[in-house]
Amino acid sequence: MAGINLAKKYVPVLDEVYKRESLTSILDGRPELAREGANAHEILVQKLTIGGLGDYSKSSGYVGGSVDLDWETLTTSYDRGRMFTVDAVDEDEAMGYFGSLTKEFIRTKVAPEMDAWTIASIAGKSNIGGTTGTLSTGADVVAALRAGTNTMDEAEVPEDDRVLFITPTLIGAVEDTDTTKSREILERFNTIVRIPQSRFYSVIDLYDGTSSGETAGGYIKDASSGKDMNFMIVSKSAIVKFTKHLAPKIVTPEQNQTADAWKYGYRVVALCNVLDNKVAGVYAHHKA
Repeated sequence: MAGINLAKKYVPVLDEVYKRESLTSILDGRPELAREGANAHEILVQKLTIGGLGDYSKSSGYVGGSVDLDWETLTTSYDRGRMFTVDAVDEDEAMGYFGSLTKEFIRTKVAPEMDAWTIASIAGKSNIGGTTGTLSTGADVVAALRAGTNTMDEAEVPEDDRVLFITPTLIGAVEDTDTTKSREILERFNTIVRIPQSRFYSVIDLYDGTSSGETAGGYIKDASSGKDMNFMIVSKSAIVKFTKHLAPKIVTPEQNQTADAWKYGYRVVALCNVLDNKVAGVYAHHKA
């Protein structure tokens, strides 16, 4: 039973590892705004409709209004997993090898892929704002960020929940300029997330883990249409990002019916999309 109890303690720790290592988990929606759909790959998301102001009458008072709360059905677009086996003797000899494996898998494989998938899902939405260009200096980056914030300001996108995803190289260039303009533009964002170029593409290919050339799993930049991204400004209120099913599974040697071995499985089913009526809440800048 000791192994089973240990396995139960692992699962919440692994959830914490993901939240710490994932750079896009800041966009995850509040659980109360979504619920399970009737079918396997469906999530129901709150959709609130409110009427505008009307003329007030001294004789009859307020114009009647209503608030409509509907649940929109969205389909998940991400369903990925992997199962590892570690011989019980190897685990005993390695003194914690299994625990290191599970944490390292989430840190180096799960979190980077989900970040890349999230960015590509948002960048692939039609009609979002943005442009393409080369940013060579800190001044170039400041000007590009100013253009992005101006575009969102004119579209009346809320300023208090804007997240700036930007490569470490470019944010470093802005910080190195150390001017009033550079400091002021960075203050326009609620949160700044430094995201490495290896996770920051407009389109990615997800390897299936079984086909020839894809057995390693993971993801790569789409060779035909994927572009490196410089930065992306995202209003959190414009994004629908939920995890329908996140299941780190640990099978102990006592539970394993086919081998004297630990088994570690990880599966995640999720969706990420930009709301159709809030495409102005995303501004993406791609490399030329």
